[in-house]
Amino acid sequence: MTENTIRVVIPLTVRRKNGRPKILPPADHGPAEARAQDAHVLRAIARAWNWRRKLERGEASTIADIAAAEKVTDRFVSRMMRLAYLAPDVLEKLVIYRVPPALSLNDLMAVAEMPWKEQAETCFDVPASSMCEVTFYPI
Repeated sequence: MTENTIRVVIPLTVRRKNGRPKILPPADHGPAEARAQDAHVLRAIARAWNWRRKLERGEASTIADIAAAEKVTDRFVSRMMRLAYLAPDVLEKLVIYRVPPALSLNDLMAVAEMPWKEQAETCFDVPASSMCEVTFYPI
């Protein structure tokens, strides 16, 4: 660089949202909704858990029953139900901390079939070692 060069540094974060890069402002600047979770993801997770509870309680006996009640296809219900089986640490980041995933909703459904340790890496583009450890204790 020469003496006459002016260098401007703007601390921005680049995240992937729905498979596309998105530039986010720093946490202490800009609107909070720029970092907010996509409403479609939250709604899809809520639906999946609602359907899972219906099956577990016996309110619906099959996926076809849920599909008929919701007026959607059974294929749609079975794909969406995968979201109810995401890893606990992934669900915590998505629902509680509202961290937007680095992939689309369809890709998030596919991630639910992966082992729990790999899900966090894939969803948030971070190494699994930086995610919180979840320990289950018998009751």
